[in-house]
Amino acid sequence: MSEPARTIPPHEAGSRAAPGPLRDWLATMKTHSPAEPRGDARPQEAQPDARTPRGAEAAWSPRLVSPPDGSQAASEDADVSELMAENLMLKAKLRLEADRQDELQAILAEEIRTLREHIREEIGSIEDLRAEQEEVRAEREEFRSERERFRQEREHMRIERDRAVAERDALRAERHAIAAERDALREERDLWRARTEALAQPLFQSPKR
Repeated sequence: MSEPARTIPPHEAGSRAAPGPLRDWLATMKTHSPAEPRGDARPQEAQPDARTPRGAEAAWSPRLVSPPDGSQAASEDADVSELMAENLMLKAKLRLEADRQDELQAILAEEIRTLREHIREEIGSIEDLRAEQEEVRAEREEFRSERERFRQEREHMRIERDRAVAERDALRAERHAIAAERDALREERDLWRARTEALAQPLFQSPKR
């Protein structure tokens, strides 16, 4: 494993209480930093370029990075391992949170569907109730019209009854008048019969000798 070509300050290498974002940034810098050349490539890095002028050789020299010692490399490996473990733990937590969120969304969707079905049933019940109310209202109007018709018929029957009572009274009075006239005729008949008998009695008597 190639070591990063960057020296780490003592306070940065030995710090264990770095926050999570700083650790992630350090791990990213360590991962993406160029690897230090080893073996035969080191002398070639130290040699000046043949195409570089002599004046530039005196003004610029390649930067030599001393390889870190074993304790510093072990500390960096421990930091990287800790960061990787923390990253895996965070990924696992994120995965669990995502699964929990998906489950909650599924439960919420099911509750919403159930609520919609309940609302649809309630709306259907309300529509049925409105239809029943309309039927009851129509029946009530029909009952009112029937009651009004019965009232008119009752008034008409009352008028007819009053007229029949008046006719009955008139017939009763007429009957009494006819009875009185009949009694008068009987009295007159009896009177004429008595007169006739009185006048006819001498005719039927025998002469005295």
